[in-house]
Amino acid sequence: MSAEDYDSTAITQWLLDTESLEDFLQTLADAALDLSHAQGAGLTLERDGRPLTVVSAGTAATKLDEKQYGQDDGPCLQSLRTGRELAVEDMLTETRWGDYPAYAADCGIRSSLSLPIAARTQTVGALNLYAAPPDSFGQADLTALRSLTAQASGGIALAQRIADTQEFAEQMQTAMKSRSVIDQALGVIMGQRRCTADEAFGVLRSASQHRNIKLRDLCAELITNITGQPPNPPALRPRS
Repeated sequence: MSAEDYDSTAITQWLLDTESLEDFLQTLADAALDLSHAQGAGLTLERDGRPLTVVSAGTAATKLDEKQYGQDDGPCLQSLRTGRELAVEDMLTETRWGDYPAYAADCGIRSSLSLPIAARTQTVGALNLYAAPPDSFGQADLTALRSLTAQASGGIALAQRIADTQEFAEQMQTAMKSRSVIDQALGVIMGQRRCTADEAFGVLRSASQHRNIKLRDLCAELITNITGQPPNPPALRPRS
């Protein structure tokens, strides 16, 4: 395929056609290998300081990525951490990254290109291309490859947003359950002491601090002791 076949419209269609983020990223890695005529392509993602090759195509990418992860340094990691493209013209003359260049050359790889993905986000990464000849990417048209990395960034950002939304929903559900238990306990204290809600809350808070347990746990214990049953979580209301 030519570079024109990888325009943003076509790549967006891939995102719609694939069933998972991993499948979408694999499609991008395959396309990057096709465009660059490299021997291997790998897509690294790093979160909380831990890199992982999530997809790869061709040969050599996984073991070269793993070599860099093992020494916590290399062109792949430098690209994703700095947010900059990084090309290695010839591993035989490269002096950076310890013994990694010699290892790459022994694996039959003389040049590489790393393009950052999702820079300055929660999940950063890099698209890494590995080629046997030296200076394989010096004259390459990077427009289509940069388009691929941009689309990968968008896909990852969307997946992260969905995950964050799900986590937020779970946190809200937990908060709703806690609020329901506390409200039930407040009603019990108000009925027993014939006091206001603020006064009842003060009683519960003092007891929680005195016994050094969470307020929600104290309230759940109170309801269970009185009713013989643990408090019921709030029912979800169906949308009208």
